[in-house]
Amino acid sequence: MLVVDDSPVMLHLIARIVKSSEMGFDCVFAASGKEALTVLRSAPVDVMLTDIHMPEMDGEQLVGIMRLDKALRDIPVIVVSSDATRPRVDRLVAAGVRGYLCKPFTLDAFRKELNRVLGEKRV
Repeated sequence: MLVVDDSPVMLHLIARIVKSSEMGFDCVFAASGKEALTVLRSAPVDVMLTDIHMPEMDGEQLVGIMRLDKALRDIPVIVVSSDATRPRVDRLVAAGVRGYLCKPFTLDAFRKELNRVLGEKRV
């Protein structure tokens, strides 16, 4: 699992949630879209969780680049953001985002969204 967020607090929170819930994912982290692309191109990733508002390259730009790259386009993406305006969500879904978690979220909401996106057998 790749977690992309410019907030160290959010990265730490998601790492704790994943570890404590025994979901079976190893977490890799990136603080920007540019850093995420480097990670994505260097190692296989089961799923990516990304924030939208980040420096250098935001989550929406990151998803757009991924969808144009044959090696990255099929990686499931879940957006984790406090920005859940209908136009933004619609654009991201049209770009291939498979899930959306609004900050703040609960452990239960996190698990449900991963289950929905990846299937019950995976999470």
